Amino acid sequence: MVMKKLCFCEWILLCHLLLATIVCSKHHGNPANDLVEFINQNRTAQKLPQLSDSPGLGCMALQYVELCKGNCSGNSAVNCKPPDDDFTEVFAPNCGVELPTIGTITGHIVGCQSKYTEPSLAFSNVLVKDRKTLSLLRNKSHSAVGVGLVGFHKGPFFWCVLFSNGRTNSTFVLEDRGQGIKQKKGCYSGSSFPCNAGQRNAMFLNYIITISYLFVSLLNHF
Repeated sequence: MVMKKLCFCEWILLCHLLLATIVCSKHHGNPANDLVEFINQNRTAQKLPQLSDSPGLGCMALQYVELCKGNCSGNSAVNCKPPDDDFTEVFAPNCGVELPTIGTITGHIVGCQSKYTEPSLAFSNVLVKDRKTLSLLRNKSHSAVGVGLVGFHKGPFFWCVLFSNGRTNSTFVLEDRGQGIKQKKGCYSGSSFPCNAGQRNAMFLNYIITISYLFVSLLNHF
């Protein structure tokens, strides 16, 4: 049978594709939500409480990395640090976060890659690469998290995770009954808006390439 002739690496690739498809469909194509899930899985494995997914915080994380365009180094580091005032004067208004509800941000992790990376690899290879970031992720003072990501035309993808110690549903609250302002680029966690078409195309391009590879491999075994 053809399937029995597949080599070990092709089986691994097929499993990777199926897992990526399952994760993607689970959150309707929003990888920011997937990353929140990986963060909480890591915390619960250490018997730490899960963090609430804050869409207001996630949108501000998206604003953070949108400002960092052109600041991606070769080792996935982002050489960009917006002024603290930008959180209240730029990020929050751009998202429709109610200013009286802005809480304390207890930490952030930012990373970039030359192209889109599916969430599990972005978690381990782009964002949580060393003990320092792992320790930050497991900080007991966090209670909420928000993730934003954006890719630029012919440029890198940026990921940002913002943590807060605010209370669920009372900090970083979005206007318009939680809808906030629809973003023109990228994705953010907890959002009721889907990723824009450009983001979806970049995410599914990886899957299409993988499917094509497997199809060619199958043909070669006939």
